[in-house]
Amino acid sequence: MTAVAENLSIVEEDRLRADLYNFLGLLLSGAPDQMLLEQTAGLSGDDSALGQAITALAKVAKQTKPAGVEREFNNLFIGLGRGELLPYASYYLTGFLNEKPLAALRQDMAARGMTRAQNVYEPEDNIASLMEMMGALIVGRFGTPASLADQKQFFNKHIGPWAGHFFSDLEGAKTSIFYASVAHVGRVFMEIEAEGFRMSVQ
Repeated sequence: MTAVAENLSIVEEDRLRADLYNFLGLLLSGAPDQMLLEQTAGLSGDDSALGQAITALAKVAKQTKPAGVEREFNNLFIGLGRGELLPYASYYLTGFLNEKPLAALRQDMAARGMTRAQNVYEPEDNIASLMEMMGALIVGRFGTPASLADQKQFFNKHIGPWAGHFFSDLEGAKTSIFYASVAHVGRVFMEIEAEGFRMSVQ
């Protein structure tokens, strides 16, 4: 009963924001299968910059096969020893993995009752996990939906300082085809979120 009441209190715009964060998190956590590619191909956007980026992603998804996108994902994020990109806040902010940004994130996760899934072994400050955390905070998956001020604090501390840079790198990565379109959606969305939080009341 309480969960239903909480869900009803989330405005449509915030639900859509959370959906997009979760969608990006899903695509960045592993190569999409045929079903997810088909769902992505079925998306359509409006004439806004974000809408156009989503429409472009849908077109690329229509031409993408699971085997090809799995190779692309591995080249970008796994590779032999390491992929083309290291999608971690610590790396982008300090040049090293498992640094202070990860420790700060773990503190904030604990304060909000968030824990790493048992089947996930990589550091929590990877881009996919942070997208999922932000989506979860908006809709209250860990309790009460986060206030706008709390969302702003989490975004400005853990996502805003580096996610746009990461998405730009992903967009321009030499092995990036499907993920260049994912990155374009991510980059535009991060710009919108940063501007929205900047204009929000403290």
